[in-house]
Formats: sequence, C-alpha cells, structure tokens
Amino acid sequence: MRSNDQLLRIGVIADTHGFFDRAILRHFRGVDHILHAGDIGDRSVIIELQKIAPVTAVSGNVDGFERSGFQPETMIELGGRRIALRHILYEGGKLTKDGRAFLERERPDVCIFGHTHQPKAEWLGNTLLFNPGSAGPKRFHLPRALGILTIADGTITPTHIVLNG
Repeated sequence: MRSNDQLLRIGVIADTHGFFDRAILRHFRGVDHILHAGDIGDRSVIIELQKIAPVTAVSGNVDGFERSGFQPETMIELGGRRIALRHILYEGGKLTKDGRAFLERERPDVCIFGHTHQPKAEWLGNTLLFNPGSAGPKRFHLPRALGILTIADGTITPTHIVLNG
C-alpha cells in the first residue's frame, strides 16, 4: 500500500457491454489499479484490463452475479481512501432508494457507479459520486467515456476522458 504522499492513478470504466476499445490501453497506461462498475458483458474485457493493472469489478444488470462471478457491490481501499463500487446508483436521473441506503451503510470516500452511461462527478456530502460513462458501443446520444481518479496527498481528483465514436 502506498503512503498518502504518493500519487495513485486509478482507471475507472463501466458499461463496456463486451467491447474492449483499444484506446483504453493508451488512456490507462501506468494506472495502479482499474475499477469496472459493471455491465462488463464478456469476461474477455476483464482479461484485457488485467493485462494493464489489477482489476476490481462488480456485476451489472446485464451481467448477473451468477454468470459473471462478480459481486453486485464491493468496497476496496486504495490510497488510504474507501472506494465503493456498485453498478446502479442512479435511475431516471435520481439516486435510487437502494443506492442511498448503500451509501449510508458503507460511507465511502468515493462511490464508482455506471448504468446511466452518463459521465458524472459530483459530491454528496463527503462522498464523491463518479460515473466514468460508458466505454462500450455508442448508445443513446451520450459520449463514450472512461475516467481516471488521482489520489495525491489525500486529495481525490476525478477526470473524464471522452473516447472517439
């Protein structure tokens, strides 16, 4: 585990739906860990991500816990920060009842989520809510995207990266 005075870069991805964009290799080069917030779609996506860095993932609504082998939610500590992963936190533009209960129960520093395909970074009290957007095939009118979380000197900085297509 790194001390808090060192830089930690975390690749954040969601909603790949079985598609591994080769641009991920460039954007995640040098990350210390990768977090996948569900709707993986195919195990091959995780295998490709593991070639870059260690991966922590949760299942999404298209994955199913039994098929994917990934829990629907999990907690991990990276860079001295408690990070929660859960696929569905928002639906219809609103924080879900289950999502709110999860946040109240776990009280993470950061909650990574997916499902909406909409990039988002906002604070809810002391918790950063971060949706990297969808790195899978283009759907709806939303940009394809992924994210980087940087933790340095105890400060968490989220960044979105828009993918072509």
